[in-house]
Amino acid sequence: MLDPKTGLPPRYLRTPDAARFLGISIRTLEKHRTYGTGPTYRKIGGRIVYSVDDLQAWTDDGIRKSASEQTATRVFPARPLTAAEKASR
Repeated sequence: MLDPKTGLPPRYLRTPDAARFLGISIRTLEKHRTYGTGPTYRKIGGRIVYSVDDLQAWTDDGIRKSASEQTATRVFPARPLTAAEKASR
């Protein structure tokens, strides 16, 4: 996915493109932003943008080799976190 103007891959993606990059719906990504469970984003002049590196880092939090593996980080669902989940972040 190259920028037609520069011929370079984009550094920042708007919400629809970021959701497509992650393979989730736009609404789910918006919920993650609301609840603070999603990737880091930037607000530039009223526009929400996501760095491709930040999107990749967020997905890396969910890397596992088996279902039973316990890791220090995890990707939380798009909902308000419980007190215990907030403490484990």
